[in-house]
Amino acid sequence: MEKVRIAVVGLGRMGTIHVLHAAEVAAERGGCTVSALVDADDARARRATDDLAAQFGIEPRAFSSIEELLNSGASNAAIVATPTHLHREHAGMLARAGHRILLEKPLTDALQSDREFVRELAGTAPHAIMLGFQRRFDPPLMRAKQLIDEGAIGKPFKVVSILEDSNPVPDGYSSPGILKDMSVHDVDEVLWLFGASPTSAVSLGSNVYSHRLSTAEEDFDDALVQMWFADGRTAQVQVSRNHVSGYHVETWIFGEKGQIHVGHFDQNRFEVLLEAYGRETTIEKRVFPLRRYHRRLAEFADRFGPAYKVEVEEFVRCCQTGNPFPVDQNDGLQAMEVIEAATRGLVTGDMAARVGAVGVSAT
Repeated sequence: MEKVRIAVVGLGRMGTIHVLHAAEVAAERGGCTVSALVDADDARARRATDDLAAQFGIEPRAFSSIEELLNSGASNAAIVATPTHLHREHAGMLARAGHRILLEKPLTDALQSDREFVRELAGTAPHAIMLGFQRRFDPPLMRAKQLIDEGAIGKPFKVVSILEDSNPVPDGYSSPGILKDMSVHDVDEVLWLFGASPTSAVSLGSNVYSHRLSTAEEDFDDALVQMWFADGRTAQVQVSRNHVSGYHVETWIFGEKGQIHVGHFDQNRFEVLLEAYGRETTIEKRVFPLRRYHRRLAEFADRFGPAYKVEVEEFVRCCQTGNPFPVDQNDGLQAMEVIEAATRGLVTGDMAARVGAVGVSAT
């Protein structure tokens, strides 16, 4: 079996996290290595290679472009964490070169581009892409999904998913919008938990506070998505850059016989609570410990660190066995179809004000 030689492309917030986990997976399981790091900033790529050599004894090669990487023959797999608007170009180049790719979400920066890329991959490399929906590999959420599948709470009829950053996106960050960039995780979670896509969706967007604190341009800093399903089920997604007290992730799943709650906020970054209750009894209540990285990483690494590592482990396993990935470009397209539909029904604060004004009469 050929060794999986992984190149990590893009060494920003997410790429840095992937480099660490890929190096750990290589050290723990064998059969793979981090062979190359690619970033347009040469100095950043060299610093990252030096860090890997010092910490893991791995000496990957540093490149400033994918063209250089491919010409070198240094890799046969890649983790791509470049800006969203470059996803299609970079992942497409690697797929055409025969690489298998773990691509950070979203698939691309626009629905039409998603559709075109999915069609392109279907004809040339249908099993090349694993999409970075790490929640599917998160131990507490995986347990919640297992409880649902076991019928512990009966048929689920409503999901509420919340994702709130404590700060705005960093200066210079490239975002296709808070719904495409952020709520795509929650929408995929809903589709995964329900095993179905909604028939209709609507969204609300506002600029409340944090947009004033960053030079990065993003449409909103707060947004909501409501989804309706053919069988009467519903789902709600809430995303924000304004949870100033810390990173906040919660999911509620309501079923005909009970409910499941994953996550809570009490400024404890290193535990996730899972609670499952029947109508009159406690089905399960447990705490999932999280990893302490003891280094400066993006705040979402504390909450989803174990999930990111399991995700890389699954990526390597599929590369080694040749199996299809459990989440791919089709899942990314499906989530974006929902977000696009919700965006077409977008209501902003200005629109709501105008609607409200219609019914106001002078007294």
